Parts: sequence; C-alpha cells; structure tokens
Amino acid sequence: MTLWRWVGARVSGLRVRLLLAFALLGVTTTAVVASGSYFQARTVILQQAQDAAVASLTDQLTKVYPITQLPPDQDELDLLAQRLSDRESSAVIVYRDMRSQGAWAFHLLTPELRQEVGDGRIAWQRVAFDGQPTLLIGTRLDLERPDGTSQPSGLEVYSVRSLLAEQQSIDRLANRAWMTGGLSLILAVLLALLSARGVLRPVRDLGRAARRLGEGDLSTRLTVRGADELADVARTFNDTAGTLERQVGELRRMESDARRFVADVSHELRTPLAAMTAVTDVLDEEADHLPGDAGRAARLVSQETQNLTQLVNDLIEVSRFDSGTARLALDEVDVAAALTATLRIRGWVDRVRTELPPGVVARLDPRRLDVIVANLVGNAFRHGAEPVTVRLSADPDWVTIEVSDQGPGLEPDVLPHVFDRLYKADTARIRSEGSGLGLAIAWENARLHRHGDRRGSLVAANGPGGGAVFTLRLPRDTADAGGAR
Repeated sequence: MTLWRWVGARVSGLRVRLLLAFALLGVTTTAVVASGSYFQARTVILQQAQDAAVASLTDQLTKVYPITQLPPDQDELDLLAQRLSDRESSAVIVYRDMRSQGAWAFHLLTPELRQEVGDGRIAWQRVAFDGQPTLLIGTRLDLERPDGTSQPSGLEVYSVRSLLAEQQSIDRLANRAWMTGGLSLILAVLLALLSARGVLRPVRDLGRAARRLGEGDLSTRLTVRGADELADVARTFNDTAGTLERQVGELRRMESDARRFVADVSHELRTPLAAMTAVTDVLDEEADHLPGDAGRAARLVSQETQNLTQLVNDLIEVSRFDSGTARLALDEVDVAAALTATLRIRGWVDRVRTELPPGVVARLDPRRLDVIVANLVGNAFRHGAEPVTVRLSADPDWVTIEVSDQGPGLEPDVLPHVFDRLYKADTARIRSEGSGLGLAIAWENARLHRHGDRRGSLVAANGPGGGAVFTLRLPRDTADAGGAR
C-alpha cells in the first residue's frame, strides 16, 4: 500500500468520520446558539442604552421646558447646552444657523437624523467616532401657546452619548460565546473519541477475526459484549465460524480419507501389476505366433496392462503431492542435453523440431523435468498435430521451455481446466489414451521448483498461428522447498 493510499484510508476511516461528525455538530450547534444569544444580548444591551439615553434626555428637557423666549442668543444656547449635558452625554443645541459653542459632535449629525428631528420625532442613530461607538439622540423643542397648544420653536436638541461601556460588555459577551464554543468543541471531540472507541473496538475485533478466519484459523471467535446490534453481529460471526469450522473439518476429513484410499489402493495394485507385467512380457513375445483372435487378445491385454500400470504410477505420484512428501533431487543440469535425452529415450527425436541453444545450465530435478517435457510432448502428439516444436530460452533468473504443435488448439472453455486432474476435453469419449493426470502432474512438478519468491509455472495458451502452446518456466537456481504446496 502506497503512502497516499494509506493516508487516504486513514482519513476516510470510521474514527475520523465520527470525529468530524461530532465536531461539525458541536461547532454548528455552538455557532447557532452562541450567535443567537450574542445578537439577542447585543440588541437588548443597545436597546436598554438607547432607552436610558432617551429617558435621560426627556427628563432633562422637562427642566428647561417650555421655551418662552425666541429667538435665543448665543449665550442662551450655550447655557441650555450646558444644562442638558452631564457626565455621560454632551448636548448640541441648534437653532436655524446657530449652534451652541463647543458642539464638537455637530459634524456627526447626518441629514437623515436632522430631517426626522425637524419633523417632530425623537430620532436616534448609532455612529462611530474616533473608533468608538456613539449614540446620537435628537428631538425638537416646541413653544407652548396661551391656548395650551404648541408650535415648533426651531430649536433642535441633540444628545451625544458614548456606547464604549456597552460595546465592552458586548465584546466580553462575544469572548464568552467563543470560549463556550471552544469548550463545546473540545467536549464534542472527547465524546466522539469515547463513542468511536466504543463503536470501533468491536468493529476492529471483527476485522481482525475475519482476517484470521480468511487465513485459515477456523477456531477464531469473538468475545460477545452487551446486547446491542454489535453483539448480535459478534454472535452471528461466531455461529458462522463454528459452522464453517465443522464443515471444513468434515471436508478435510473426507478429502484425507479419499487421498489415503487412493494411495492405499495404488500401492496394493503394484504387486499384482508387477506379476501381470511379467505375464504380458511373455504374451508380447508370443503374440506374433498366436493365431487370429488369440494374438489380438494378447496384444490388447498387454496394452491395457501398460495403461493400468501408468495410471497407478500417476496416482501414487499425485498422492505424494497431496501429502506434501514430494521432494526434489536437485542437480546441475545441461537443459538442452536433458531435453534431447527425453526425446531420444521415447523415440521422438525425428518427430520433434527443436531449438535448443547449448550452454544453458540450471539447478533443477532432471527426473521431474523429464516427466514434464514427456507429458507435454506426448499430449501434443495425442491431441494436437505435427510438427511438434520444443524451444529453449534462458535469462539470468529463469529457464523457459515452450512446447507447441500445429493442431486445432484449445477451446476457450477448456483452457481454464487443462491442468485439472482427470479432466478430458472430449467428454463424449469413454476411453482415451491418457489418464487425465499427465498435465496435472506436470503442473505440480513445475511448482515444486522454487527459489525464494520465484516459483516454477506451467501455462497453456493458443499460438498466434494456431495450435496449443505450453510454456514452462523454472528458476535457474532452484532450492528444495521440502514438498511445500
């Protein structure tokens, strides 16, 4: 697994997703609650400050109301502004083009605010002055008539109040909201870790148990904790593992019995077959002198005895592979010379085309190489068409032997089963020359040759020009693996 795939697997893991889900939930909930609380508290604080300022200004105006002399002079404007100012606010008095002296905040008055005040309403506006929030409140003073009615006096009163204290309270509230959000996030992560631990521990245990079960440890069981859904999964896993263990045990027992039966029968048949072979040798010598049907019967008995002997020998060889007792007798072999000897012993030298470069030396089992090549060439003669070709090539690590023919090749549905035991492509034929074990034995012999991670192989395919092609690859420096499968 590459680094990026490992990182991706960790990031997309269930633990990380649980942490992200809890963290997102905590952050979202905290943000919504804290934001709502903050804005609501901010509105309340500012509204209270505004109401208090309006009430204070109204209370102060009652002390100077009603205005009886108009137009006022500058001293009267200044005196009125002084009387309406206190420690928390400053007053600005405007009468047409006149304004009270020291009206430092006059430039803060916006046309919209003055318009609302001119219309006779109490108006307010929040502005920033020297980086500090400031509240402007304005109202108009009216003259009282003798009949009890009032008329506009032209006097506008504005109160300038700093909201710095309220802003500091709002800032402290925001800091508390952020602190609360941070603590909530930490709490959410801790809860996520606890939840992930409680949820993922059974999942991890299940994953490890499944891997051990897949590796062949059928005794693997899970510890059942609690009575929740994960406990039900653990119980189901244990029941499944128990059933699988029983079934596999029964299958292994039956397979072992079948192999033992084949091996015992094969060994028991060798003695009578040896006697029969001796008799058939005599029959072969006399077959030509026997009349008609007697001669044909003698030759038939001899041929079938040879086939039966070959079948028994193949079954014994298969039983060695199954029991893991097959061993290699390794030797330094001139591969080209060994292949030539295989063909010469069986009388195939004139029938087989060869491309055998000299000087290819490998450490392998010469007897098993002979069995493999003899089976491949014999199979090509039986099921393919001549000419049959044997090619040899090599590199520093491998020896490659290719056996090909010019027959019809292998059908697509036959290729996956070529090396299966007792498999015959033509199921309609009741009898055939082969036992159906030759290619399986060749495949097993190829796999016995190994060196480290390199293991011999035998592959069947069809050539580009037609015909079957069997490719044998063996390590050049085979080490005896002790019959390991």
